[in-house]
Amino acid sequence: MATINSNKIKLTKSRIVFNIISYLLLIALSLACLLPFIMLISGSFTSEQVIRFEGYSILPKDFTLEAYEVVFQNPEQIFRAYGVSIFVAVVGTILGLFFLTMTAYVISRKDFKYRNVISFYFYFTTLFNGGMVCTYIFYIQYLHLKDNLLALILPLMMNVFYLLIMRSFVTSIPPALIESAKIDGAGEFRIFLQIILPLLKSGLATIGLFLALGYWNDWYNAMLYINSEEKYPLQYMLYNMLQKQEAMAQIASQAGMSVENLPTNALKLAMAVVATGPIILLYPFVQKYFVKGITIGSVKG
Repeated sequence: MATINSNKIKLTKSRIVFNIISYLLLIALSLACLLPFIMLISGSFTSEQVIRFEGYSILPKDFTLEAYEVVFQNPEQIFRAYGVSIFVAVVGTILGLFFLTMTAYVISRKDFKYRNVISFYFYFTTLFNGGMVCTYIFYIQYLHLKDNLLALILPLMMNVFYLLIMRSFVTSIPPALIESAKIDGAGEFRIFLQIILPLLKSGLATIGLFLALGYWNDWYNAMLYINSEEKYPLQYMLYNMLQKQEAMAQIASQAGMSVENLPTNALKLAMAVVATGPIILLYPFVQKYFVKGITIGSVKG
């Protein structure tokens, strides 16, 4: 009896045309996403005069490292800011994932008496909040977090939108697993650590990436709560550097001096490369879980 290879699908002419069009479209979309980043890197190595008079290009013209020399004129400061940003991002992401997942697990349990009340409390904060002034007073006068790295971690640790997404992941776990664990004598905390968390890899990767990006790109809380330069995160340190450079350009312009040699535009691009480089390396490690997690609920079965 002849065997049939089910893995081979006969390609018709229409199927081949469809595949060609799909691949070309995907290539075009990929290039559309990639080219701006290539121009960003190219512009950071281009002289300020070329950027001012000729604009940006895919390949650098009049190659120079002047912008990076300005950024790394104090390498110790840059690496210290890197260390602060990495510490805040890692610690904040771990704590945020732990408390978000635990809260999502609690409010997803139907046998929890007050889950609707607590869920409404979280949802209410998305509509109304105390505002910036009350938040600032609370962190400074009551929590005494002025010039403390906890002031960079706590504000972004709990996000209601992320909590609702994580609850969707938790509710996708069959309740029979929890019931069987209870029958075997497992406590709530053991169920959460040994059963719930291992089944939430896609959710943890998705929300973890969101939290890490939020911490890495945050500079506003540093502006409000941090005074010491050795505690500046990378984003806020680069923001201050750019402000000083623009102030120098404005003063030179008012004094009638030439500002063409000040790498203002190239400096912005170099700062973007320095700030986004490390976090881009994180995405390939969570891509598999991220794609799976972000599409949760898109298919109903």
